[in-house]
Amino acid sequence: MNTSIAETIERSIEAAADPEDAFQLSRFFQTGPGQYGEGDMFLGVRVPKTREIIKPFIHQATHDDIRRLTASSYHEIRLAGFLCLVGQYGRAASGRNSDPKKAQDAVALYIELIDRGNNWDLVDMVAPKILGDRIVRFPETHNILLSLAESGNLWRERVSIVSTWTVIRSGRFDLTLCLADRFLTHPHHLMHKAVGWMLREVGKRHEPLLLRYLDENATKMPRTALRYAIERLTPDIRRHYLTAK
Repeated sequence: MNTSIAETIERSIEAAADPEDAFQLSRFFQTGPGQYGEGDMFLGVRVPKTREIIKPFIHQATHDDIRRLTASSYHEIRLAGFLCLVGQYGRAASGRNSDPKKAQDAVALYIELIDRGNNWDLVDMVAPKILGDRIVRFPETHNILLSLAESGNLWRERVSIVSTWTVIRSGRFDLTLCLADRFLTHPHHLMHKAVGWMLREVGKRHEPLLLRYLDENATKMPRTALRYAIERLTPDIRRHYLTAK
């Protein structure tokens, strides 16, 4: 019986498992009771190794292979599935091998599987490269992010704001600021970090816009979000906003 690509990737990742790294990763991604990654399981395979394992198979993997990988109990195997999808979307969306239908199908598959990306790395390494890129190419599709922002689900909410990283890099800032407003008083620290990070990215490209936003909102922002947002500003400006807070 032929072995599927998903099975081959699974076996290779399992063979690379390191119990000590698994323990450290479980702590780092906060998998304990009541923590944001509660119940997630790690094999102890680092991201570069996962990328090395999937590289020969990215463009051969079927959507069913990706569904199987992203359904795994193991974090690294889910990541492998998402990274295959990122690679397939990237090839279909641009370059000489572009295929608009395949790109659209990759976006649809990501949305189908989005809840399997249930930790911040499974969001941050994937969402900007698929949904963010899609919105840059087709700005009218930005309602995808607005819908995710209204979901009330932490990981969907993080997808919505972090996807704008690619949009920011294209020179558009309004979508990020709209979502930052929505999440300004979000209760979870992972959203505080994401909002502050994206505001900092806006500031890299348009510092006066960031300063205007901070003038209006710094006193309302969680301190973590504020610290992330002002990280690249001068010491005097950072001190000004932290004192105001």
